[in-house]
Amino acid sequence: MFLSKALTLVVFTSVLDNEYMTENEHFQFLDEPTSAEALKWVTSHNVLTLEQLETEQFKAIRTDVLAALEDPDRIPFPRIRDQWAYNFWTDDDNPRGLWRRQLSTDYLGIDTHAQQQWEILIDVDQLAEAEDRSWVWHGAAVCYPNNTRALVTLSDGGSDTDTVREFDIHTRQFVEDGFTLPPSKGSVSWINEDEVWVSRDFGESTLTESGYPRQVRRWRRGTKLSDAPIVYEAEKSDVLAVAAHDSMPGWERDWIVRIIDFHNQEVFLLDTTDGVTLHPIDCPTHVHTSSWRDWLLFLPKKEWQIGENIYPAGSLLVAPLEDYMAGHRDVHVLFAPTPTTALEDITPTRHHLVLNVLDDVANRLTVFTPPNDKGTEWTQHELAFGSFEGEAVLPPFASVSVGAVNAYEEDRIWLTTTGFTTPTTLSLVELSRSGHAVSARQVRQAPTLFDSTGITVSQHFVASADGTRVPYFQIGPTDTTTPRPTLLYGYGGFEVSLTPSYLATAGKAWLERGGVYVIANIRGGGEYGPSWHHAALKDQRHRAYEDFAAVARDLVDRGVTTRAQLGAQGGSNGGLLIGMMLTQYPELFGALVCQVPLLDMRRYHTLLAGASWMAEYGDPDDPEQWEYIRTFSPFHLFDSEREYPPTLFTTSTRDDRVHPAHARHMFRQMADAGKDVLLYENIEGGHAGAADHKQRATMAALAWEFLWQKLGTSPKI
Repeated sequence: MFLSKALTLVVFTSVLDNEYMTENEHFQFLDEPTSAEALKWVTSHNVLTLEQLETEQFKAIRTDVLAALEDPDRIPFPRIRDQWAYNFWTDDDNPRGLWRRQLSTDYLGIDTHAQQQWEILIDVDQLAEAEDRSWVWHGAAVCYPNNTRALVTLSDGGSDTDTVREFDIHTRQFVEDGFTLPPSKGSVSWINEDEVWVSRDFGESTLTESGYPRQVRRWRRGTKLSDAPIVYEAEKSDVLAVAAHDSMPGWERDWIVRIIDFHNQEVFLLDTTDGVTLHPIDCPTHVHTSSWRDWLLFLPKKEWQIGENIYPAGSLLVAPLEDYMAGHRDVHVLFAPTPTTALEDITPTRHHLVLNVLDDVANRLTVFTPPNDKGTEWTQHELAFGSFEGEAVLPPFASVSVGAVNAYEEDRIWLTTTGFTTPTTLSLVELSRSGHAVSARQVRQAPTLFDSTGITVSQHFVASADGTRVPYFQIGPTDTTTPRPTLLYGYGGFEVSLTPSYLATAGKAWLERGGVYVIANIRGGGEYGPSWHHAALKDQRHRAYEDFAAVARDLVDRGVTTRAQLGAQGGSNGGLLIGMMLTQYPELFGALVCQVPLLDMRRYHTLLAGASWMAEYGDPDDPEQWEYIRTFSPFHLFDSEREYPPTLFTTSTRDDRVHPAHARHMFRQMADAGKDVLLYENIEGGHAGAADHKQRATMAALAWEFLWQKLGTSPKI
């Protein structure tokens, strides 16, 4: 098992909320996502939004964005299993996509004709038409080591709720009476070809308060799912429980993970002798635990003391699994953070761990190799870029991600490099048993999708309200003598890092037209590890908003833009960020785009998956916590007498993670007060906001056109 970082509506209860609902009881239908009355209301406002935004420039932007999303020369990223390279592909002819494969030798070869030859396994468009369902692909898990069966996951409309079906890869048919599961949130994973771990909705009282599964069952082929034994059951107040089988040859194990909240978990090792007994990993719940080969890996999210030694949050510690389970507490430090560094990711191969570290939001890779015996130390080797002929060189202000080609059997890794103005490249690197890179070559390069001539990338730092140094990236014309329309993007939550990536759509829609694009690395994210995240949790949430406001002011102070030309955009937790810019910092912006947002923080925990985020925001039902939560609840901070910048809200009817009621009610409140506000709700798409490329292009074009209309005419139109 290897876990990487990268998871009855109620009436308002406060006096302010009750007054609001008393005056607007007839709008409670907006809480029902797909009711006829709600959809009629949504459709009417979608029409009004399109009347204002569906201009000739909107159509041109939509065409450009769609062309970028469906460029036939984009990289078909592979998953190598046995002798095959698997890929999921969408284009104009196949908007819902094709799951396909080709020989890995063809994928890695230089014969361009062979590279284009794919065997179609599942045509999602044909399947959707045949079954009269709006299927959206959610992935396929191939069973190791035989690689003949797959668990295929499909969502109707793109929501988090999905169905699972077993698929025979050789016959290219779904397996009759195979492992098939009805719609539910949850997970299913292979143990072997005849058994799977299932964490789903099994009926009454089997879901947590967050709406996720709390039971883990071991389901054997040929038996009823209802008869599958319960191996573990989490508390209703937990987020969920999941299981995973580690298929690493020689170290096969089964693990149960109780996810208490987004920051705390408990991990159990299943006894191999009886298949029933669970052995807990003895460590604090804030220490995220995984395994690799015969080692336990520990990622403490807070300071952790073991004996007389204290290890800082964000460290990576390792210990021999058998020794640790026997009570020994000797650990080895593979990584310890500094004020400017954070561990971004860990990639296992057969014999190595590749650590991806951010240093002021720039990547550094190190290969660690365990000792051959317990008396020696781990060895480490820096993985340099551009060391081999034909290998991609990491451009300035770019990023790199790492993936194992086949972690169970070999030490080859994928390196995906990308920069804001530099198209993505995919390289293949082979590591020796000692951990050195012995070969590397570029396998694919994405096409150039916008003209970056005269565009410069730079990194800047600004002091926030409390003096904290906050970084941000600026991408725009080299000529900075004239203030330009500028879009500021942010997120700031759940320890998510915003790193450089190719601006394929923003390049066409914004940069080519003379705009400036800015990404703020504010607190709440993961750019500087757990401490950066914890700095904006709960009652410290205001720090994230102060950081974002500091970047906005700095852009104006440096002459990059003006207040009237400065816009901001964010989605989900980033939508909450934009809601706070709207209600608390309206004087800083000329326009705002708020996507699939959280906005009503008084009842967010009662809407869909909201209860799972209380470790991030707090519990509104606790009067003491509500006192600080209300300071970042945009719905309650709205003042009908105050001036606000023009705002566009977008959401999805099928979003079963963040309820569309957040955007619906906030929009209606602003519209009733006569503010400059628009709403567009895509019927499909789930939390992603769109179900296919055409929908994504439309949603993107609406945002870009709105920003151009409000922030000023494009200099290049």
